[in-house]
Amino acid sequence: MMKAIKITGDSLVWEDCPGFEELPENHVEIDVVWSAVNRADLSQRAGVYPPPPGASEILGLEVSGRIAAVGEAVTGFEPGDEVCALLTGGGYATKVVVPAAQVLPVPKGFSLKKAAAIPEVFATAWLNLYQEADLQPGERVLLHAAGSGLGTTVIQIATAFGNPVFATAGDDEKLEVCRKLGATGIWNRKNGSFVDAVKSWGGVDMVLDPVGGGYIQEDQRVLNADGRIILIGLMGGRFAEVDLGIMLMKRHRLIGSTLRSRSVADKGRVMQELYRHVWPLLVAGQIEPVIDSTWPIEQVEQAMAHVEANKNTGKVLLQIGE
Repeated sequence: MMKAIKITGDSLVWEDCPGFEELPENHVEIDVVWSAVNRADLSQRAGVYPPPPGASEILGLEVSGRIAAVGEAVTGFEPGDEVCALLTGGGYATKVVVPAAQVLPVPKGFSLKKAAAIPEVFATAWLNLYQEADLQPGERVLLHAAGSGLGTTVIQIATAFGNPVFATAGDDEKLEVCRKLGATGIWNRKNGSFVDAVKSWGGVDMVLDPVGGGYIQEDQRVLNADGRIILIGLMGGRFAEVDLGIMLMKRHRLIGSTLRSRSVADKGRVMQELYRHVWPLLVAGQIEPVIDSTWPIEQVEQAMAHVEANKNTGKVLLQIGE
């Protein structure tokens, strides 16, 4: 047996549930110590973002912990190893089984707590900046909802790889954090449209947009020729007006991107890119996951409400084990 969070009506209940009967040969079992809250968890709980076919119904897209067992075909991991993992689901539990390709060793010198703030947002940031948008050195990024766990990660990674960032958010304190992390342009969305401020900053080559809705047409207005809008969320609604004339004449691309539903092979490639390019920066202290707060798993309702109310700057973590 193990314990996991179960969605029961409007409540989240921490209760016993069956363990795993068999460990697939290319998977590892992890004793979970920390997990984290992501907006996808809120959407799944609300019934608008179901897990992909075959994935766990349990919430949770990332964990840190210790290897409990390894499948017969797994090399490179042994029981007891401290690791962090990108999941398709199942993180709000005492144990999780995950493809070994989606698991990485905890960066040297990192605690399990700090490592839990890495997998989902760092993988999402790398995927969208350097695979989907194929950013080149010197190209400029507009980042919305910049105070989130993802936003604080994107600023650091992009800046480290030579891509200046303009950050928008709805709170001056969050924007000051973004500036300290490396954003060279900032804008409080409560002051109106970001368009003039971004144009004055010099325009951008990529927009990372978790908002959608009415933001898309404004994104277009600040995007340079050959620019890319990477749409990763729908906080502002799923319908938008798009100026096809601008898109055509400036050769713009609007790209929808999600990480969760990608294949194990795709996720493995992202994780290996992180290990190769980003892990050294983490170990050297050049970039750092930003942790907003930690909550015991029994207080997951309060933790999710904290994220839903946009009160967090950085990651919100859930402690499950020791």
